[in-house]
Amino acid sequence: MHVVITIIGLVVVFAVLLDAFETVVLPRRVRRQYRITSWFYRRTWVHWRKITTHIKSSSRRENFLGYFGPLSLLWLLGLWAATLIFGFALLQYGAGEHVQLSGEPITFGRLLYHSGETFFTLGYGDIVPISPMARLLAVLEAGMGFGFLGTVIGYLPTIYAAFSRREIQISLLDARAGSPPTAAELLGRFGNRPQQLEFDQILREWERWAGEVLESHISYPPLGFFRSQHSNQSWLGALTTILDATALIIAGVDNLRSDQAKVTFAMARHAVVDLAQVSNATYDPQYPDRLPASELARLRKTLAERSVNLKEGPEFEDKLKHLRSLYEPYSLSIARTLLITLPPWIHSEKKRDNWEAGPWDRAIQAKSLIVLGQPSVQPQKADDHF
Repeated sequence: MHVVITIIGLVVVFAVLLDAFETVVLPRRVRRQYRITSWFYRRTWVHWRKITTHIKSSSRRENFLGYFGPLSLLWLLGLWAATLIFGFALLQYGAGEHVQLSGEPITFGRLLYHSGETFFTLGYGDIVPISPMARLLAVLEAGMGFGFLGTVIGYLPTIYAAFSRREIQISLLDARAGSPPTAAELLGRFGNRPQQLEFDQILREWERWAGEVLESHISYPPLGFFRSQHSNQSWLGALTTILDATALIIAGVDNLRSDQAKVTFAMARHAVVDLAQVSNATYDPQYPDRLPASELARLRKTLAERSVNLKEGPEFEDKLKHLRSLYEPYSLSIARTLLITLPPWIHSEKKRDNWEAGPWDRAIQAKSLIVLGQPSVQPQKADDHF
């Protein structure tokens, strides 16, 4: 019986250490299906999503979803610690000998307590290992407790540094493509410049950003659950907007070369495909069309009014349809899995950028009208960006 318990303890400790190594240290995606971290996120995220169905306000729902990413890291670290303590308690019960200073019999519950105080190096000394194996296990567990503390100290700052780098570029997209960003706004603001160098530089920056997101989200999968600071922004929305814009340029836009757009599209498409697998997204052929014929016609008309002319004819439409099929199913699948709202190709009405809205705008505008001797009017309500 003790041999079986010892083997179970070894399996538990090894499984936790392997999972922690793959999650924190190993800088690549692990394709093995049965992992503690994958199981943890599948179970907890399902229940967290169900709770959001009872929240009616979209802004409150988004705020609630934003708590999951940081909290899940703390829960995951706590799960690893608790499982290691349990595994070492099994090892101590199966292979060790102990005495208690009070002379009471040693039970598994008391060994579980002993394992916890050893792991966190409390060292009360009320339960003492007396066999060589028990002492060896105690030393190993105490050392592992220090290693666990180092993991916590090193893992959390690394996660937040990667999150910060991701969000800086998303914030920069606000003035370039609107809030939420759309391909229509990005092309309308930068596709009609006399020189294409500025637009190509923007696409080049987003090519690098897509590569960094791919690397960071594969190395640290919990980053996918971290929401952006504004409810109308997201890493997936930004990535999809860049794919939309580059797909239009590749399909054909007058006076715009597609050289940089092609490599940016390739990198962004690579990112969205791999991250769909990381997030365990599933394909659904019944997804709605993001760009039906009527919306494409309105997109064409709106861009033409801003001196950006899309190519005419079935060749353009067929090429655009093919390019969309390369990434939209993945974007839509991730969006459904993570409860992220994808931005449209073009807004149904004009939207304020985040930088144009502020919590004091109404009071400032009303005061300005009073100073000018004009009647106070209620300005148009800004979008809930803050």
